[in-house]
Amino acid sequence: MSYKLFIPGPVAVSEKTLRAMARPMIGHRSSDFIALYRDMQPGLQALFGTRDPVYLATSSAWGVMEGSLRNVVRKKVLCCMNGAFSDKWLDVARRCGLEAAPLQFEWGQPVDPAALRAELAKGGYDAVTIIHNETSCGCMSDLPALAAVLREFPEVIGIVDTVSSLSAVPIDKDALGLDIVLTGSQKALALPPGLTLVSVSPRALARAATAPARGYYFDLVEFQKNHEGGMTPSTPVIPLIYALQSKLEDIAAEGLAARFARQARLNRTVRDWGYARGFRLFPREGYGSVTLNCFANTLGVDLVAVNKALKEKHGFVIDGGYGKLKGTTFRISNMGDETDATIADLLRALDVVLAGLGAK
Repeated sequence: MSYKLFIPGPVAVSEKTLRAMARPMIGHRSSDFIALYRDMQPGLQALFGTRDPVYLATSSAWGVMEGSLRNVVRKKVLCCMNGAFSDKWLDVARRCGLEAAPLQFEWGQPVDPAALRAELAKGGYDAVTIIHNETSCGCMSDLPALAAVLREFPEVIGIVDTVSSLSAVPIDKDALGLDIVLTGSQKALALPPGLTLVSVSPRALARAATAPARGYYFDLVEFQKNHEGGMTPSTPVIPLIYALQSKLEDIAAEGLAARFARQARLNRTVRDWGYARGFRLFPREGYGSVTLNCFANTLGVDLVAVNKALKEKHGFVIDGGYGKLKGTTFRISNMGDETDATIADLLRALDVVLAGLGAK
């Protein structure tokens, strides 16, 4: 039986996107690829809010996240941590042999700009990692406020993961003064997994150029050198790049403002549904994600049974909680290509399932 994903990634991929991936292969050093690569740059720059290039890396976002650390950390990196994925960045940094320190918050609490400022003021740091939208607990930190703090410390390079927020909410990299902004393909962009997009500031590139052990595959200087020729350093995943081109066409047709408004509206629809049935959001009020809702399981429903019935009887899948929140929270994604109609279908099915299990 086929089913549709409403989990925080990967999310459902449209038929148009899938068809785009079936186009014939081209040589990645050919004029056809150069034309494809360069054709996408204006749309990508608009998404990122930047005049800097947007590089395409064949990997999950974690590849570029690790690579960014190797490129720019010389002294010590501060890892802002408020959920499973931001917590992981500390471990990744230390596995790279880098000196790293945590700025830890409870899961579901946003990264506090004042706490970030106080820690950076101690000195010794030359990089900071931030996950804008922590999908493990559905918490979206205030990126403009955090970026304002980073601008007070010009020696510090900010590395920001926007995997589940870029294209769903406005992110203006240049206006915010961010150095490295990256996103993956499988969440807010609603593409299959395997492609990472990253935009890098000139000062981050300058820092990378002095890194003695930045490697090759994720060498930001190599990305820039190849970008100037309309290429990628290594063989790229051409089907996903076709899909990305198709997605950029969709985003341009809808318009960024309309896309942002749609995501906010769908997110509110799901949130209102949850509130009306007695659930509450897990993250701190005012900091809930715009691309998913992470509800506390306040009704104590059997989330395994809910998902089993939802999948087998209605063809939908939601998430029953991540990591230490498994069973005590559930997550419903509205990111990507979802519409008022598709969200309504899901919520109707959830009501039927919950009623069948005796939930109020």
